[in-house]
Amino acid sequence: MLLTLTTTHRPATDLGHLLIKHPDRVHSFDVPVGTAHVFYPEAGEQRCTAALLLDVDPLRLAGARGKGRGRQQAPTPDSFTLGRYVNDRPYAASSLLSSALSKVYRSALRGESRERPDLARTPIPLQVRVPVLRCRGGADVAVRMFGPLGWVVTAAPIPLDERHPEWSDSRYVDLTLTGTVRVADALNHLYVLMPVLDDAKHYWVAPDEVDKLLRAGEGWLAAHPERDVIIRRYLAHRRALAGLALARLAERRPTDEPAAEPTVDEATGDATNGDEASGGDTGGGQLAARRASLAARRREAVLGALTEAGASRVLDLGCGGGALLAALVGDRRFTEIVGTDVSTHALTLAARRLRLDRLPERQRDRIRLLQSALTYRDDRLCGYDAAVLMEVIEHVDPPRLPALEDAVLGHARPATVVVTTPNVEYNVRYEGLPAGRFRHADHRFEWTRAEFAAWVDRVCATYGYTPAIGGVGDDDPEVGAPTQLVVLTRKEIP
Repeated sequence: MLLTLTTTHRPATDLGHLLIKHPDRVHSFDVPVGTAHVFYPEAGEQRCTAALLLDVDPLRLAGARGKGRGRQQAPTPDSFTLGRYVNDRPYAASSLLSSALSKVYRSALRGESRERPDLARTPIPLQVRVPVLRCRGGADVAVRMFGPLGWVVTAAPIPLDERHPEWSDSRYVDLTLTGTVRVADALNHLYVLMPVLDDAKHYWVAPDEVDKLLRAGEGWLAAHPERDVIIRRYLAHRRALAGLALARLAERRPTDEPAAEPTVDEATGDATNGDEASGGDTGGGQLAARRASLAARRREAVLGALTEAGASRVLDLGCGGGALLAALVGDRRFTEIVGTDVSTHALTLAARRLRLDRLPERQRDRIRLLQSALTYRDDRLCGYDAAVLMEVIEHVDPPRLPALEDAVLGHARPATVVVTTPNVEYNVRYEGLPAGRFRHADHRFEWTRAEFAAWVDRVCATYGYTPAIGGVGDDDPEVGAPTQLVVLTRKEIP
């Protein structure tokens, strides 16, 4: 089975540094079911292709599967006696190729490159081809899996027999992915989704597979519209493991609950953890009160902006545990309130905070909670007066920000959009925050005032909005306010 990775980045031979495999050599690795080879069919300044070829030994494959007897294994196309020796496994990409990929490209999967560290963090033009991939459900499933990740997907069905078109297509596709993606992201997408499309695992699916899935799916799995299908298939339809994966994935999305990982107290600058935030020590109540002050001022600033805009139908996008929703519900000027979050756990917390099950019917009718990913268009979010992204955008991977911009400003197009995000320049005022570290462990970036202004100018020019930039919190004469805020007002179309 074969997988090729091609780039036209200049110089294209930098691909060797990213994969940590020299283009002038053939690299061979022993794997449990055979031998994996990495070689470069072409390696020039303008174009470079790395090929991963897995040579499967049917006897070793049968022996490896035999070791799993007595334990539940994932169903496979070769789950009968002769099928253990005569099957498509040596030829069609599957979990076998994913396992080989994880061994051969281990450092590249983690985004590590000693020679080109900056390039490893940079999206580059890539084309991935898997000539024979078993795709349960047909070519459309491949598009649904890879398309939301920014790939242009071509999944050409392979006919059963070209001489007999009336026999229709086989269960295999010739898959080509084209896009501008980090090499690490591309490899992680393939590592997870090849066995998902095959819908089979060649090995025993143990609980540690949940860790592997969440590690490889970091930054994209939680927001994927086919998330539940991916999790079920990857974990061989083991309901207990799938439930565990969904629960752990939900916990990774920040909510208004105290952070479990070390973060920074935005009021005091002290390094804190969840125990301190919950008031577990004797001074916890005062500390929590100080910590809440900036969050409360953010909510007040957002409510003020919404009131000034005259909004009555409001979206809280990425609502988390519902702190802003509670403030909106308490103001009768807001007649329709919708909170969205990709995490069902967060929505459960929000419903609990709002006491939806106890509200009078008239109050309850004002509120809706929807599971929705901000990086995908959602028709349910169109037609509202205003939308709020309060401390949300910094949790989105930078390559996915354009998708969020399109979904909110290009598709939903509310009349007013209020955005808040940390001002990274202010971080020097937090004595407990090490230099170069973000305020929260889940932040993917934090912008300077100039970077924020540049982003605002770009999205306004692209989507037809007028900005009003301000800040929240005490304005430091040298580094500005701790929180940046912008109110975007949609321009009227003549």
